[in-house]
Amino acid sequence: MAKQLIKGNEAIVKGAILGGCRAFYGYPITPASEIAEAAALYLPPVGGTFLQAESEVAAINMVYGAAAAGVRAMTASSGPGLSLMQEGLSYLAGAELPCVVADIVRGGPGLGNIAPEQSDYNQIVKGGGHGCYRNLVLAPASVQEMADLTRWAFELADTYRNPVVLLTDGYMGQMMEPVDFSAAPVAPPAKPWAVEGNAATRPNLVTSIYLEPDQLEAQVQHLEAKYRRAEQREARAELWRTEDADIVLVGYGIVGRILKAVVEQARSRGLAWGLLRPVTLYPFPVAALLKLSRQVHAFFVVELSTGMLLDDVRLALEGRTPVEFYGRSGGNVPSAEEVFDFVRKRAERLRGATPRLEEVACG
Repeated sequence: MAKQLIKGNEAIVKGAILGGCRAFYGYPITPASEIAEAAALYLPPVGGTFLQAESEVAAINMVYGAAAAGVRAMTASSGPGLSLMQEGLSYLAGAELPCVVADIVRGGPGLGNIAPEQSDYNQIVKGGGHGCYRNLVLAPASVQEMADLTRWAFELADTYRNPVVLLTDGYMGQMMEPVDFSAAPVAPPAKPWAVEGNAATRPNLVTSIYLEPDQLEAQVQHLEAKYRRAEQREARAELWRTEDADIVLVGYGIVGRILKAVVEQARSRGLAWGLLRPVTLYPFPVAALLKLSRQVHAFFVVELSTGMLLDDVRLALEGRTPVEFYGRSGGNVPSAEEVFDFVRKRAERLRGATPRLEEVACG
């Protein structure tokens, strides 16, 4: 199939269909509304179901029902909608039900605005609902990745029987780029654990309730073992021009794209800078960071928030290498020149300094 010029939000739906998704339940919200619109257009012709729920709370519980029946199902929203879905995500994780959720992040807190931010990081990556659970989280940085990572998300969801979230920003959702959809459709695996439609023969019970403390503890330990396997097997990062880098920039989503331009600008001036772009935010690419820490003088984290990704970079490095931060919020996206000037000035101050952790105020 020839490439199609398509918006990121629409590419998510086409990638989902190639990944075997056959049910979408959602409620429109800017800047994610085109996902629901595309699902309404593309799912019925392939025998799928689209339903506009009366709220985000209803949507995530519909996803729960479809997932319990063994259907590959998804929903999508933005910050305020994801806040309403947190209880449902906890139930999905507790019941070990696979599903995919897309979060096209807008400015916050509260109603905020509809401009792009990355401020849902803690809510999504750290598990904003109750209890001991994790979402697997993917961070696309192109419209092609919006499609490809959605397709992969359904594979991960079934492999680990867990919610998988695509965390991206309003720019990525609204951006248009050519996308190759030639990948073969995926057939969902058999799900012997799923609840059958015939009540008379239904052998399975899907639940997240364990009334005895020892039973619940055993379930939590089972979930933790599953997350440890994911950490060992699924962490992904794009390393770009890092082979000889002495400064490495770290950012995801639209920021990852800007940082490539920053690195090019630095290289044109004889500066050995590189980029680490996390593709999986959980599991976090700790090993890639640690390997680079043996050669670089400092890491510079850039994000559209007050420093949520920064916390995970610091935890991964455990003080081995200085970590600097530059952030914007409110829907402000920094230019490559703005970031370059900041990194250059701060890097000069770090030359010869004892390795330590530093943070600066948001720009």
